[in-house]
Amino acid sequence: MARRGQRQTGTTRSAPQRRARVGNDGIMSVLARAVREVEAGAQRGRVSPSTRTKFQVVALLAREERTRAKADGALTEPQRAEKLKRLDGIGTILAQTAARDTSLLSLLAEDAEVSDAAIVLKHDMLQAAGVEETPEAAAETEETTVAAPVERRVVPQSVVSRQLANPFLPPDFEAAQAAKPQTQRLATWELLGPLFSAFERAAGGSKACMALPEPSDTKVPVGLELMRHQAEVIAAAEDGHRTFLLADEPGLGKTAQALLAAQAANAYPLLVVVPNVVKTNWAREAELWTPNRPSTVIHGDGHTIDGFADIVIVNYEVLDRHVGWLGDLGFRGMVLDEAHFIKNKSSQRSQHVLQLSERIRARTVRPLMMALTGTPLINDIDDFRAIWQFLGWIDDKKPRAELMRSLEETGLTPIDPGFYAAARSRVIDMGIVRRRKVDVASDIPARRIADLPVELDDEAGRSIREAERVLAQRLVKRYESALANRTSGITVEGIDHELVRRVAGWERDESSGKTDENVFTMMRRIGQAKAGLAADYTAQLARNVGKVVFFAKHVDVMDLAEETFERRGIRYSSIRGNQTPKVRQRNIDAFVDDPEVAVVVCSLSAAGVGINLQVASNMVLAELSWTDAEQTQAIDRVHRIGQDEPVTAWRIIASQTIDTRIVELLDSKAGLAARALDGSDDEVSASADMQLEALVGLLTDALEQQQDT
Repeated sequence: MARRGQRQTGTTRSAPQRRARVGNDGIMSVLARAVREVEAGAQRGRVSPSTRTKFQVVALLAREERTRAKADGALTEPQRAEKLKRLDGIGTILAQTAARDTSLLSLLAEDAEVSDAAIVLKHDMLQAAGVEETPEAAAETEETTVAAPVERRVVPQSVVSRQLANPFLPPDFEAAQAAKPQTQRLATWELLGPLFSAFERAAGGSKACMALPEPSDTKVPVGLELMRHQAEVIAAAEDGHRTFLLADEPGLGKTAQALLAAQAANAYPLLVVVPNVVKTNWAREAELWTPNRPSTVIHGDGHTIDGFADIVIVNYEVLDRHVGWLGDLGFRGMVLDEAHFIKNKSSQRSQHVLQLSERIRARTVRPLMMALTGTPLINDIDDFRAIWQFLGWIDDKKPRAELMRSLEETGLTPIDPGFYAAARSRVIDMGIVRRRKVDVASDIPARRIADLPVELDDEAGRSIREAERVLAQRLVKRYESALANRTSGITVEGIDHELVRRVAGWERDESSGKTDENVFTMMRRIGQAKAGLAADYTAQLARNVGKVVFFAKHVDVMDLAEETFERRGIRYSSIRGNQTPKVRQRNIDAFVDDPEVAVVVCSLSAAGVGINLQVASNMVLAELSWTDAEQTQAIDRVHRIGQDEPVTAWRIIASQTIDTRIVELLDSKAGLAARALDGSDDEVSASADMQLEALVGLLTDALEQQQDT
């Protein structure tokens, strides 16, 4: 699992909280020596794992040291300038090294995983430099979501106390085990592929939502009110339904539905697994909606948790060290927030989630299992697989007993024309719940995405366009070389589009050690070039319409934007992936509650889920996402229940660059969830890979221009 860096960002950007020995500038010497070792390792050829680790740690420490130097009032201006100059030199060496192996660039991203080895190396380098953390920083570090190696499992003392107080879990007589289905017709059929295909083929007008009962008179705390669509899910739990893929569009109050459904099903103790950025918010919501059910949040090794709480909240990143005792606690329900986080079944987080769900089902007959996600399909219909397995509908190879029995009842097989529609309906009846804002929350104002083309007519813009030209030329050469060396004897008149896709795939998949020009680095460079323009427009909006949310993908783009706001005298807060829950919540509260804080600068990866920012109705998307789901999640931080003004997302597009092509691809990808879940007639391209399609378009355009000349 991953660990993240420890940068602490307050309402205005602040330096990392360290205390260095007086007069000791050892960190610069340590960084200088380490960056030379990284450079030498890259020059020897293939970059080793240890060199990659050192590259990332040097980058993290250099970034922190730059922030500290800018904020250190004890430095004179000449001292500050000298230190920044030396840091620039380290940055230049890192950039030259990344040019040799562009895969290193991924280590600089905001959401880049930081391994245990990197954390240890960072600690060792700080010690070697004579730098130590303050007690305050050390305490906050304990709260951050840093994952331990799988071998290091913990059992908090309060959990031991709970187990000693109740050593024998009461038997569960709620229901008898379901009988095995009589699988005659479907026993030898491969069914998972057809089941997924049933959603991909969904006919227009066929929405994905189980039949829900009329809402009952659910009691909620004074001052709170449920909307009808929320009460329907709670009524279904009261009626005995126990598995839900709650896929309501973001902003429709899935957290409240899950908490009250658990109360209706008496599914306590309840385990809630969430992204780190929202676990504090989940504790707040639990206290709000189910105040009589104490909740506890697991931080780090869990020393501060209440072992007797009814609701246990844990984030994905520390799940590995707690999976042992969590599986033995006797949970009667499990909620998985942002369930698309487990779409990659081979990942450690997915394996731990699936392991826990199996252990809960083994101990409790018909536990409440809820997967919450407004964007269940990111790239492919197969994204359903791990979620369905978590819910107990399928296993690795086939439907489980309840779903198999339901499919048998249709009397159809995959060769029958009516199978796909019938199978889709049976899966939906297992517990898929999907409602759109336009259907159930008409009082939420409309939203729109407004594209703002900007001209990059400076040196950066010219450099980017030249980089695109170089990349296109390289693609053309690879295409022509492949064409010339073809041995099959096949000839294609005009452009061979199949070969174009193969060449684009080679370009995307291969690490290019000879050049730093590829689709990923170009998008980052475009983001950097747009940063100042996007921040300027955000500043104008803030002065004219009030609070504005600014989203970016890369740390350096966020840094440039924040520098612009500082120059403009605009107060801002910042939400980043390397903040502790306490710092992140403080910054969210500053934006929401302080009228003087006009802008919140958000990381797409860290702030794109589970955060309520509807105090603003305008947002700026300074960089483009690689998925429509990521963009939608960001917009729905503002466009959600509680919003009373029309929402506008201002998307900054760099004209005459690959940015324009990415926008077209992004918008075309929006149809996947719409067709599979919302019954849209929009055609869906099969699992289109955004980077691949961008390269296909770039090469196709270059070949067409070549033919025209």
